[in-house]
Amino acid sequence: MRAIFLTGTAGSGKSSLCSVLAPWYSDKGSTVATVNLDPGVQDMPYEPDIDIREFIDLSTIMQNYQLGPNGALIMAADLVATRINDIQESLESINPDYAIFDTPGQIELFAYRNSGPYLVDNLQAEGKSMLFLFDSTLVSTPSNFISIALLSASIRLRLKVPQISVLSRKDLLGPNLKKVLSWSSNVYRLEDALREESKFTYELDSILLRDMAKSGMASELYPVSATTREGLLDLSAVITRQLNLGEENED
Repeated sequence: MRAIFLTGTAGSGKSSLCSVLAPWYSDKGSTVATVNLDPGVQDMPYEPDIDIREFIDLSTIMQNYQLGPNGALIMAADLVATRINDIQESLESINPDYAIFDTPGQIELFAYRNSGPYLVDNLQAEGKSMLFLFDSTLVSTPSNFISIALLSASIRLRLKVPQISVLSRKDLLGPNLKKVLSWSSNVYRLEDALREESKFTYELDSILLRDMAKSGMASELYPVSATTREGLLDLSAVITRQLNLGEENED
C-alpha cells in the first residue's frame, strides 16, 4: 500500500480532489481506499471507505467534556492518533494499492499538534507522498502566494513526507493561471510582481522569497481542476514517480 496525504488550507479543495483522484486510480486498474481524517466535516463529495467519524463523535465529546465546537475539534484532532490501529486494520482488510487520506480542513489541528505527525509517521505503508493544495483563490497576489508557500514548507517540516505542490481549482483563475504558474517556476518574475504590488512589504517578502529559493522550499506547481479533471494525468505521474523514488519532486 502507498499512502497519499491531501493537505492544505480550509476550502482549498482537498475533499474535491480526493473525490476525483480515487476513481482516477480505480479506472487505471488500481485498488484505492479513501480515508477521511476530519472528525468535524459535515458533507463530503464522496463516500469514504474509512471514516474517522465512526470512531470519534464531536457531539459526544462536546457533551461529555462540556466543550464548545472549537474545543471539541481540538480534542477530536488529538484523539485521531489513538485510532491509528483501527485505521491500519481497516486498510489491511481492504489491501489497497493506494490509500488517499483526506486531512482536516483546519490543517493546523492536524499538522501542528502531535496527533497528525504521529499518525503520518507510524502508518505502515510502502511509500508516502503528500499533496499540498495551493488554493487558486488565495494565491492570485504575490504576497499571498508567498504566504501559502511558507505554510506549505511549514507543513512539510512538520509531517516530514515528500511533498508535491498542487494548484487546486485551476479553472477559477482564468487568464491569471499562466501568471501564477510563472511565479512558481521563476523567482525573478515573482519578485518583480512583489515590487509592483507593495513597496511597504517588498523588502520582507523578497528576503523570504530568496531564502525559500536557496533552501529549495519553492517547488513547481501542478495545476488541477476537480471539476474538469484537467491536470490529473500529470499529477498522477509525478505522484507515481515520487512514491517510487521516495524523494522530493525537483522538476
